[in-house]
Amino acid sequence: MSLAIVGVNHKTAPIQVRERIAISRDQLPDVTRALAAWPGVTECIIVSTCNRVEFLAALDSPDIDLPSFLYNHFAIDPASLQPHLYQRFDHDAVRHLFRVAASLDSMVVGEPQILGQVKEAYAVARANGAVAGQLEHLLQSAFSAAKRVRTETSIGSNSVSIASVAVELARKIFGSLQGRTIFLVGAGKMSELAARHLVQQGAGSILVANRTIERARRMAEPFDGRVIPFEDLYGVASQADIVISSTGAPHPIFRREHGQAFMHRRRNRPMFFIDIAVPRDVDPEMNRLDGIFVYDIDDLQQVAAAHMAERSREASDAEALIEGEVERFRQRQRAVNVAPAIVALQRKAEEMRQGELRRLHARLASLSPEQSEALDALTRGLVNKFLHPPMKALKQAARENDSLRLDALCDVWSLPAVADPESGAEDAHEQADRAILEAEKAGDTSRAKEQAGKP
Repeated sequence: MSLAIVGVNHKTAPIQVRERIAISRDQLPDVTRALAAWPGVTECIIVSTCNRVEFLAALDSPDIDLPSFLYNHFAIDPASLQPHLYQRFDHDAVRHLFRVAASLDSMVVGEPQILGQVKEAYAVARANGAVAGQLEHLLQSAFSAAKRVRTETSIGSNSVSIASVAVELARKIFGSLQGRTIFLVGAGKMSELAARHLVQQGAGSILVANRTIERARRMAEPFDGRVIPFEDLYGVASQADIVISSTGAPHPIFRREHGQAFMHRRRNRPMFFIDIAVPRDVDPEMNRLDGIFVYDIDDLQQVAAAHMAERSREASDAEALIEGEVERFRQRQRAVNVAPAIVALQRKAEEMRQGELRRLHARLASLSPEQSEALDALTRGLVNKFLHPPMKALKQAARENDSLRLDALCDVWSLPAVADPESGAEDAHEQADRAILEAEKAGDTSRAKEQAGKP
């Protein structure tokens, strides 16, 4: 079993590339099922945000060509996408996922939205039967690591988000935001967050348009905003000083001819478009018009970079914490790998114990039920005490990734070689933990009796 991540993000691909493989919330279940059905994929989740599209999969073999899924599903020429793709495998894939969930790989380090987006992707994958034991454990460990980063470091204090960066740009364009009219096009969470930041800075009335009128009403209500029917979008947009657009439309909804009409009606008063949609809602040609300022998600990165120096120490602390969590996960996986050998050792010893009791059955027939029970407990305790050292040695060698010692121990006891965990290995791991616990109890009981001078 192999683990792989393939994708693009704001560091490797411009928005013109990312928007070609962007997956909307409505499309995510279908694409997740398609990936789960790809030959060699046993489990998967897909994280698609404005800054990244990543495919995480458990594979039958490291030779499975995961990028081919992207080329085929999105009908993209490999030559145009391949230079922007990154791939991570096994340990590197685990580290990458942990860093993404902890917001250490985000455009704005420390922003809180990404963890929720990864959790949403996980929920969709689970609902569509694409997540089982291996990714379940991995994702829960990633969420736990991200929580530690948020609570044990200061990386999230005075948090900077894409929304707050957009507000900073708006302030530079207009000087003051007092009384400015905001038009939210699309009822996404990031649009709402941006609107909240703008209102906190003194912005005035809020207009909201969405293809689903009920969602527009829910968005407008907290702001005492006015709902605009989507079909009236172009007639009303010119009333807005700031347009925040995030619709999920496959093509731009604001084009150059719309901008020209807006400027005519506004008598060339400036108009600011914050395009946080991927694919983009605003045609870049709009930026060529005097008085119109268009910033897409990549443009916002330039402002976000100014905040990075302030977070360098907190990010360093968070990176160290994540490395510790990644190592803990690796040790856990190694223990899972060795679990079948530990269970096999216990099973072999138990078969020997039962065999000896059966061989002596005739000679023990005169024992009372109480004596038979005592004999059974005695022999089980002796076996557990005897197994305790080799089982601990196997787990210790697994944690330390000492393959030579593991092979030697398995060879001495004629145990199955330690390899990738089979399906159900997590259950085997729990069985191994119980076996060691029983052996430890047997050892402790024996020592206690010896110290008390009891037989």
